[in-house]
Amino acid sequence: MVPVLTSIMLDTRRALKGGSFPVRLRLTYQRQRRYYNTSYSLSEEAFAKVQAEKPKGKYKELQIAFQAIEQKAIGIIRDLDVFTFEQFEKKYLNAAAKNDVFTGFEQQVKKLAKEGRVGTASSNESASFSLLSYIHKEPITRNKGLSRAKAIEKRETLLKKRKPLAYSAVTVDFLMGYEKWMLQNGSSITTIGIYLRALRAIYNNAIADGEVNAALYPFGKRKYQIPSGRNVKKALTLADIEKIFTYQPALESEARARDLWIFSYLCNGINVKDIARLKYKQLDEEKITFIRAKTERTSRQNMKAITAMRSPEIDEIISRWGNKPAFGDAYVFPLLEPALSAEKERAKIQHATKTINKYIKRVAAAVGIEKNVSTYTARHSFSTVLKRAGAPIELISESLGHSNLRTTESYLDSFEDNVKKQFAAQLTAFKNVGK
Repeated sequence: MVPVLTSIMLDTRRALKGGSFPVRLRLTYQRQRRYYNTSYSLSEEAFAKVQAEKPKGKYKELQIAFQAIEQKAIGIIRDLDVFTFEQFEKKYLNAAAKNDVFTGFEQQVKKLAKEGRVGTASSNESASFSLLSYIHKEPITRNKGLSRAKAIEKRETLLKKRKPLAYSAVTVDFLMGYEKWMLQNGSSITTIGIYLRALRAIYNNAIADGEVNAALYPFGKRKYQIPSGRNVKKALTLADIEKIFTYQPALESEARARDLWIFSYLCNGINVKDIARLKYKQLDEEKITFIRAKTERTSRQNMKAITAMRSPEIDEIISRWGNKPAFGDAYVFPLLEPALSAEKERAKIQHATKTINKYIKRVAAAVGIEKNVSTYTARHSFSTVLKRAGAPIELISESLGHSNLRTTESYLDSFEDNVKKQFAAQLTAFKNVGK
């Protein structure tokens, strides 16, 4: 049997824009040659460095990537009963589709949507769209001002003209370039972190499925480390929280939003989604017990029930705004209806959050609070007020439903200035020494 010869070569017959040349897989069989595109293009000098006996840095990464492409082709050839270029191409193109980052994102989005995790699915869509924009150097990293239909239309337009993005092309240099481009386009470190963690998850899936060589993995120590933005401290002082408690709302909508913000603050910083899902059967005479929707799927083997102690203020809010009658399977607050689809539930929760934020900002402005107050502020204020009162960080962590103390520490704001002054005074309290 005549052998099929494979090689990775630099096609110098026609230069690309910028002076580089396409890197291609070449197959030779019975004196016939065919060439197959890869997602790489290099200068002649760079390609020579990749071909060196002991390349270093990014050239070593490229050598491993090229070897993986060739080994994939050799595996396909080996599995064919009879070799023909047509049969090879059919299987090679199918393998290339599995090796495409965007295909991985599409599969992940479908999976998440099927599980009802529409928020995470949407985040993955945004990450995929952002990467598409980077590859095409489109200044579209955010969808603010765009309807969902328009955003999808823009993404589909890019998809039509894009080439597959091989996992092997996602190198340390690629990720560094993406991060720089995102920052230049006005994205925050937090957004970059969210998108790249989604990409890392897709990459991990591909490795687990045997589609990608683990040696190509670009994340981790001494490789690319995903940036994490330091939380901007959002907690209010106890004096400012008192102003919100004692404020006299002018409108019913303002009163309801203010009360739901207070309910969140008093119930361990419970978020709006969990408030909306709260049912009367989760309330007993002394406490409210719930599991954060955010951790239902990520911690299924060790789900933490959060306990918030009932207080007269909490009971008054439930009495004012709660559903009547108060039977076990009824939602406590009229924010959701039974049997909603995941998409409709998410839309209602987003609307409720937007409404609360709109009115709590008005309340904050009316009482002279200069900070940007939102539903998220209630959670940070709950944890920070407990810290300032001397509560153990373990108690705060348990109350928030965190799995580790490091997460809790990122929530906690610094001490107020008057507390710092009290302790600073101890540095020169010489007259008290020995007494």
